[in-house]
Amino acid sequence: MTVQRHNLQWKRKLESISFELLAILVTLVFLVPIVWMVSSSFKMPKDILSLPPKVLFEPTIDNYRAVFTGEANIAGATFPAVKNFPKSILNSLVISLSATFVALLIGTPSAYTISKFTFRGKNTIAGYILGARMAPPMAILIPYYMMFSLLRLTDTHISLIIVYSVLNLPFVVLMMRGYFKEIHHELEDAARIDGCDRLGTFFRVSLPLTAPGLVATSIFCLILSWNEFLFALVLSGNVTKTAPVALYNFISFHEVIWGALFAAGSLVTLPVLIFALLVQRNLVRGLTLGAVK
Repeated sequence: MTVQRHNLQWKRKLESISFELLAILVTLVFLVPIVWMVSSSFKMPKDILSLPPKVLFEPTIDNYRAVFTGEANIAGATFPAVKNFPKSILNSLVISLSATFVALLIGTPSAYTISKFTFRGKNTIAGYILGARMAPPMAILIPYYMMFSLLRLTDTHISLIIVYSVLNLPFVVLMMRGYFKEIHHELEDAARIDGCDRLGTFFRVSLPLTAPGLVATSIFCLILSWNEFLFALVLSGNVTKTAPVALYNFISFHEVIWGALFAAGSLVTLPVLIFALLVQRNLVRGLTLGAVK
């Protein structure tokens, strides 16, 4: 009996070590490109493409200075000047936050209605919402472009906010619908007995109980809007160019401005990464809401 217990303990330890090693390996796979990009953003042009790669190098902030000021001189080398990148980051911030807010404002009540009310065509509507999220972006890109061209809304913030809101709306409805389903109807019935109407029950009972799920949903919507490239490439212009599209300004037919490209990529990636780490607890709590009863 003692031998079996000892073997069982060793087996659990081996399983724990195996899972830890696997987690470390997966983490390294995701972190190595980010670490490479950030470290290369501080390298001089001659060090970026050196073989073998330099681990120890003389750091420089000229790449970031070129990104923010549009200077053509980077660490003593001359490259084509790329301007207005800070404005592109601001455009991404405004558009992403606005689209996330609009999607949550419309999608959350819609998810509550689908999850709590019974009406004809309920499952059909849910299927249409899922189908809208699964549609290939290229299938709806041209109609959007033609529609906004006729309305003279191309290269405007409102066009991208509308598109990103529509793209995020099915995700919000499908995700929040699951969270609202986990709320026991006894809680809402008690609120109704205490004098709350349906709207008051939604704001005072259902919405606070699904707050972690709402946070998780908003984080995903913000990240999807921030990283979106295809619609921003077609619908934006010099006025509303977003950060992912502006990254391609550092790539020309003749050369790639590697140092500035890595610096700009770090500026686009790190804010979202830091934000996700700061709200990690709420994100995990929202994703696991209702998993354990």
